[in-house]
Amino acid sequence: MKLIIQIPCFNEAKTLAIALAELPKQLPGIDELELLVIDDGSQDDTVRVARECGVHHVVGFRQNQGLARAFMLGINACLERGADIIVNTDADNQYNAGDIPALIQPILEHRADLVIGARPITQIAHFSPIKKLLQLFGSYVVRRVSGTNVLDAPSGFRAISRDAALTLNVFNDYTYTLETLIQAGQKGMRVVSTPVRVNGDLRPSRLVKSIPSYVKRSILTIFRIFIVYQPLKFFLMLGSVPFVAGLALGVRFLISFFRDGGDGHIQSLILAAVLLLMGFLTYLLAIIADLLSVNRRMLEEIQRHQRTRLVALAGRGEVPKFSPPSMGRHVQSVPPP
Repeated sequence: MKLIIQIPCFNEAKTLAIALAELPKQLPGIDELELLVIDDGSQDDTVRVARECGVHHVVGFRQNQGLARAFMLGINACLERGADIIVNTDADNQYNAGDIPALIQPILEHRADLVIGARPITQIAHFSPIKKLLQLFGSYVVRRVSGTNVLDAPSGFRAISRDAALTLNVFNDYTYTLETLIQAGQKGMRVVSTPVRVNGDLRPSRLVKSIPSYVKRSILTIFRIFIVYQPLKFFLMLGSVPFVAGLALGVRFLISFFRDGGDGHIQSLILAAVLLLMGFLTYLLAIIADLLSVNRRMLEEIQRHQRTRLVALAGRGEVPKFSPPSMGRHVQSVPPP
């Protein structure tokens, strides 16, 4: 059983060594444990620090691409290197590395495909009251949308089985945390939360630059994912608003027509026709979007088979390690012997 711990980094030279020093060298149930750093276009000494600390693999982008793309580059790089389990953690040492055994245990016991480390949100001293409230509320919204019981949706401390990693796709450029959870729920993956501890704050969050910006981008992310993974439900709900309003106006006109000939209510009839037409067209859009989602699921299945085949070939050394086109150009570094 091979475990790779991946760490996305962007200018983390000051904190990376601290985070790496806390990571375990061996774990029960794990035969091989390796570390992989994803350099997201850092302009400081992040790569040098990673090499000096003995990281097994360093991959990265030439220019900063954002956390979501860095995460997916790491997932693919871990699969290339034969990982059975992937643990994602942060370079700022936010999460307590001593909880990694608890994080991977549900996967080792075949009880989960994706395990999320649930932080004690209400007890984190450097979280403001409004941030705590938003974290809890955001997790509630994600639970409702994804159909999972995840307790801490924004947590980046998570363990992913190989089967789950083969199917993951991240379309959003902002963050992977919400999208992967909703995607996992929609795909019927077994998602489990496990309590984890946090360390002291070494630097301000780069993802949450301001509360209003984070809220806005998170809402847009959830909204977009909902459209992508439940287009039929979304457009049916959207189309029902004008359709029901038009139907109500149409009934009102008919009542007036049979009562007094409909005099003075011709505007209601015109508006009813317009609203009913809008609702009907939106229903047609719902059907088209649902058909497109079927096509997307078929493409994802093909992608899964392709990834599985390429991972198997790369593991035998028969082909060069692959780089998915969606990841863009990147450089790959191998530590010196």
